[in-house]
Amino acid sequence: MREKSLFVIGGGAAGFFCAVNAARMNPELKVTIVEKSNKLLSKVKVSGGGRCNVTHACFDIPELVKRYPRGQHFVKKTFHSFNPKDTIAWFAERGVQLKTEADGRMFPVTDDSQTIVNCLLREADKYGVKVLMQCEVQRITVTSGGFSIHTPDAVFTAGQVCIACGGYPKSPMFGWLRALGHSISEPVPSLFTCNMPGNSITELMGVSVENAAVKVSGSKLAEQGPLLITHWGMSGPAILRLSAWGARELADRQYHFTLLVNWVPGQTEQDLRMAWSAYRETYATMKIGNRNPFGLPNRLWSYLLQVSDINPDIRWAEIPAKQQNKLIKNLSAQEFPVKGKTTFKEEFVTCGGIQLAEVDPNTLQSRKQAGIYFAGEILDVDGITGGFNFQHAWTSGWIAAVSIAAAANE
Repeated sequence: MREKSLFVIGGGAAGFFCAVNAARMNPELKVTIVEKSNKLLSKVKVSGGGRCNVTHACFDIPELVKRYPRGQHFVKKTFHSFNPKDTIAWFAERGVQLKTEADGRMFPVTDDSQTIVNCLLREADKYGVKVLMQCEVQRITVTSGGFSIHTPDAVFTAGQVCIACGGYPKSPMFGWLRALGHSISEPVPSLFTCNMPGNSITELMGVSVENAAVKVSGSKLAEQGPLLITHWGMSGPAILRLSAWGARELADRQYHFTLLVNWVPGQTEQDLRMAWSAYRETYATMKIGNRNPFGLPNRLWSYLLQVSDINPDIRWAEIPAKQQNKLIKNLSAQEFPVKGKTTFKEEFVTCGGIQLAEVDPNTLQSRKQAGIYFAGEILDVDGITGGFNFQHAWTSGWIAAVSIAAAANE
């Protein structure tokens, strides 16, 4: 006979969502969250610049799954049980309204992540969820009544365990999960920015381009969207999405590759060549430094002229052919050597984790060990930036909670 108790390993979004929902659905279940650090819900707190990007207003499941570089078939099944509409309703029922921004990201109307943190903490308090902090699980052993959970200071027992400890950056850290019979997809970083040490583009740090197309040379990896120039290289949604889709390929290249940037997406080098005579005619007497027909930020336009060896005081009609060709090339496919990466703030995501074939998407229960469940980033599922990783956390936490609450009565 299993104990009517649940141990949730990890005090993040997925762990809390599993714990509070399981405790609510089965009042007889004794629920404990253990967190190895001294902070609860730390990613929730810092997400979206401290506003918490709770989910994304993408309500069509076939479209939604396209935002996940890894785990698409898995989340296609899980989202039928709990998806962004359910997330919105769950928080609304607890007095937390969400709003949708122009790009589809959803935030609490308060624009304060503490609203989400407080909501989850209130739920934990309401349903008697116990929370232990600075308590790291070192191994789990199977017993007749369930499991023994070993930490440096104590051994706990539980009928069921939900592992929601987030991703690990290094393969050996999964040792205690391999000991339960699980296979691991090797971890590599996802959602990172591109380092361009010594490149003059970094002098434009802080310049944001509303729409740019980026491509990894010699690869099919390509994205388009807002791009931010930083003091170390490039960031912004276009770069982050590229890093998510290319997580494994770029790791194989040891983060050394050539990034091609089209500052005028939708126009190829050939398109610009064909349109150029019209620009020369229209702006013939104007100084090229004063007339930028592409809507680019002024600092970026000046930089492009500089790297194309064009004097900003020269008139459009007088640009020499060699410099004109250089500018066209830089506008449509400027090359930037990338040498390394930088993790994106505290919102880092790891690609890799528990292999999905070993987890039932209908219950989130391990196919290797009954009574063990998984939720969140510990699974080999990761989304692009925009609220998709949190949605996977809520979804997997919810399904695990439903399964655990029902199983506790068997």
